[in-house]
Amino acid sequence: MHELCLRHGEDHLAAVLIPLAVDGTIVVASMSILLANRYGSRGGALAWTLLIVGSLGSLGANVAVAEPSVIGRVIAAWPSAALIGSYELLMAQIRRVSVTSTDDGTIAELADLEELPVESEDGAAPVHNRLHDHNVMDLHRSAWRWAQANRLPDGALPSGKAIATEFSRSARWGRWIKNAGLTGELG
Repeated sequence: MHELCLRHGEDHLAAVLIPLAVDGTIVVASMSILLANRYGSRGGALAWTLLIVGSLGSLGANVAVAEPSVIGRVIAAWPSAALIGSYELLMAQIRRVSVTSTDDGTIAELADLEELPVESEDGAAPVHNRLHDHNVMDLHRSAWRWAQANRLPDGALPSGKAIATEFSRSARWGRWIKNAGLTGELG
């Protein structure tokens, strides 16, 4: 991309900064999508658009300055494709749902651990964590009450996806609510 910028009249500083801006956009968009996934949403159109446009821009610039042969273009495309692929593999590993056991024996998804009480050294949860826990539990209980109030005609609970859609969360979150409600964790 540096070479492409120089070929098209950009000064040296711009030719250095533009590739950083493009790759930075890919990283920030991926992190934004990851954070949104942790909180139950899909990431939004802007983050996905920037990820796709940044990825295609990086790949296209590398191919545009390559030697005009198939092998030259494959070689030029490789660093960009490898960065994009490797970074997305890393993000997929982070997004993957892990299960862990809490002190009271309940099961919590790794992405939901920030919702668990964090005790201070004296054994009491700090006030800000207790408030956060209270608000999160209110949301979880509200979702569970909604699921119970909106049973299907055959008496079955709505799907995790339906619960999630009602609360603008991920299907995984909705399944967690349904399972936690069925096991009595949500009252």
